[in-house]
Amino acid sequence: MTGSTGPKNAPPPLLRLRVEATPGDRRDFQFQRPFGIGRVEERDVCIKNEFVSRNHAAVTFYEGQWWIEDLGSSNGIFVNGQRTERAAIHGALSVRLGIEGPILSFEVQQPPAAVPSETVVARYIDRYFTEKPSGEPFGDHTRMVRQAFSQVQTKQKRKYGWIMGALGVLVLGAGGYAVYLHQQTGKHKAMAQDLFYTMKSLDLDIANVEKLVSESSNGRGADEIQKYQARRKAMEKNYDQFLTGLRVYDPKMTPQQRLILRIARVFGECELAMPPEFESEINSYIGKWRSSGRLARAVRTANENHYTAFIQRELLAQDLPTQFFYLALQESDFDPYISGPMTRMGIAKGMWQFIPDTAVKYGLRIGPLADFPRPDPRDDRHHFDRATKAASHYLKDLYSTDAQASGFLVMACYNWGEDQVLPLVRGMPANPRERNFWRLLSLHRKKLPKETLDYVFYIVSAAVIGENPRLFGFDFDNPLAPVGSQ
Repeated sequence: MTGSTGPKNAPPPLLRLRVEATPGDRRDFQFQRPFGIGRVEERDVCIKNEFVSRNHAAVTFYEGQWWIEDLGSSNGIFVNGQRTERAAIHGALSVRLGIEGPILSFEVQQPPAAVPSETVVARYIDRYFTEKPSGEPFGDHTRMVRQAFSQVQTKQKRKYGWIMGALGVLVLGAGGYAVYLHQQTGKHKAMAQDLFYTMKSLDLDIANVEKLVSESSNGRGADEIQKYQARRKAMEKNYDQFLTGLRVYDPKMTPQQRLILRIARVFGECELAMPPEFESEINSYIGKWRSSGRLARAVRTANENHYTAFIQRELLAQDLPTQFFYLALQESDFDPYISGPMTRMGIAKGMWQFIPDTAVKYGLRIGPLADFPRPDPRDDRHHFDRATKAASHYLKDLYSTDAQASGFLVMACYNWGEDQVLPLVRGMPANPRERNFWRLLSLHRKKLPKETLDYVFYIVSAAVIGENPRLFGFDFDNPLAPVGSQ
């Protein structure tokens, strides 16, 4: 998403909103923060109307621009009679919820343009010190002031000429030194990237050794795995030292920026290779989470039902990032009894939304109600513990083979399906440097469905928020933090 219209850190301009549910029913609102629109009372703008979904739309402020975005509502949002997923609010905008639903009239209140005032000093400068066309008449007093100013200028140029020359030499020297430092920094960053991708290759080696040990039941293999893991820890320490020297985590960086870099690395993507627009994308999705209570409700559900600790244990058992916890949130909001729509691959069910074929592949029993979108006690997909164990093994297989230790690629495969994503992934060289999410976006972004991009960015942004929810304005603590560290 692009379209910045003002300074990056400028506060949002006031957004006025008029809601016209019926010709005689009008309500006015004004906001300077993101907000949600829907039929339920929890929405900032609650509209009781048959065309309005529970969580219909979100209005966010991104890179100096207000936007309205459909949140997957049944009836959609319409601008000029055309259904759209998102629309920029330039000045004024009229949006209809559903083809015949309420009308939302937005108006951005722009700050008044600054009018430069003409001061006495400015008038004197213009009269006495600004070059005038030859022949223009002026009085004796003005002529004397101009001659005096010209003489002062000449003396100053002679007096300070050598100083300016010396400064020029210093500037050239400083510029040369800056070029040298830039070249050295570039070399160091390249070395750090080499080290990072060597670590990722080692991750794949460790995963393959673990698989061989598991299949052969060879006790001696565990010692080899420990050696690999010790090497991996040593390399990560060296990598951290490189980053400290390179000041990737700059002291001026905000805590939010640091968390975005951290989560990218947790999921196996190199911070030094991160595209410039990635931070803006994540911030956009953080704004969407802010406009909804869904994240807090889902985390509360996981905690109250003791899903969180169990999911963490299973992910750690497969040596996976525990932040894959948020993949289950995006799939089901931690509802173990949920069923998806009928697809050509069957109905996905359970907290991890397994389709039948994948469920069977990972040891889950399919119940007699597999073709019906309702809970089935005899279907293992509805048993969160069995489904979580299967999901952790499935994620591990994706993580350690085709996805080349990229958690972002794992998410894309999990959402769009292996048969859709993996041909694109397998078309890239089989090494972490060339087969990662950044590379996939640069080569195939237009081929990836918006649903899959949303899926990945929602999970990653939720993981960023989850590291320190209160920093982002959420009223809960990090669900993955060790007990006693809150």
